[in-house]
Amino acid sequence: MFSGLVREIAKVISLDGSILRLRAKYIPEIGDSIAVNGACLTVIDIFKDGFALELSAHTKELLAIERLKDSVHIEPALRADSRLDGHFVQGHIDFIGVITDIKVFKNQTHFLIQAPKKAITLCIPKGSICIDGISLTIADVKENSFELILIPHTMQNTLFGSYKVGMKVHIETDMIVRSIAHMLNKHSPLNQQNNLEWQINDMLMSY
Repeated sequence: MFSGLVREIAKVISLDGSILRLRAKYIPEIGDSIAVNGACLTVIDIFKDGFALELSAHTKELLAIERLKDSVHIEPALRADSRLDGHFVQGHIDFIGVITDIKVFKNQTHFLIQAPKKAITLCIPKGSICIDGISLTIADVKENSFELILIPHTMQNTLFGSYKVGMKVHIETDMIVRSIAHMLNKHSPLNQQNNLEWQINDMLMSY
């Protein structure tokens, strides 16, 4: 389990087959779980200035592999006594999104992320979402995209400051919303898309 708060921006040394080697200040232990751009991976080796992780074939199919170059966000798994300043993140990539628009204002930057319809169904205005391992708040939800508004601190301390239109991003939807949607979709005879969106929003608003 993770919180979506980036511990460090690590440098990618290489991605050779299923082995990803990173250079980082953080020193894990073999067997530790590390979220790399939001994907939960297992540490299999430690060397002088970094560590190596292994990607299963299934994981590689779900990721935008081209994003595992140059630099990546890393976050070690939460300890039982850790503060939760973001939101509960599993490190399971649900969807791949594409940045379609970036607007820079005085003290905030707006990102529009295009995503599959199924992902949009799981997006709640003012709800949480994890993008490339970062816990963020959804500002607005549109027909086939959602909007994020980032403050200067986030732009300066994550890789978002280097993101461009057309870039792919890893999306993990909120696990609570995802769980509710799964149960409603499984047990309700009314499984049409619009009805599912209404049920999710109605249930969340009741809390």
